Amino acid sequence: MEYLQYIIIISVLLIIAIAITKSKKKDFKIEINKLIECLGGKKNIIKYEANKSRFVVTLNDVTKVDKSAIQKLGAQGIVEIDNQLKIILGPEAKQLQKYIDELK
Repeated sequence: MEYLQYIIIISVLLIIAIAITKSKKKDFKIEINKLIECLGGKKNIIKYEANKSRFVVTLNDVTKVDKSAIQKLGAQGIVEIDNQLKIILGPEAKQLQKYIDELK
């Protein structure tokens, strides 16, 4: 009888953990879509790559970028060099590249 209680508790905790993980992934995809909009849309992005904690993106037109909105999305900093932005995101940079690859 005691084992049955432990199995039920563990099952409930696993279900909660799975639900939290799935909800975070959905939120992350929404944030990526917002970031793409802040960068001027898909057509404005020429090239992108994740480099450790930075997301480096080359753009057609840097004037279409909303830097303050990118920082509100969680960017720790933005460096602009010509038509390239280096956005410091932390460990999410690699995951961001993966999701944008799926969108393109």
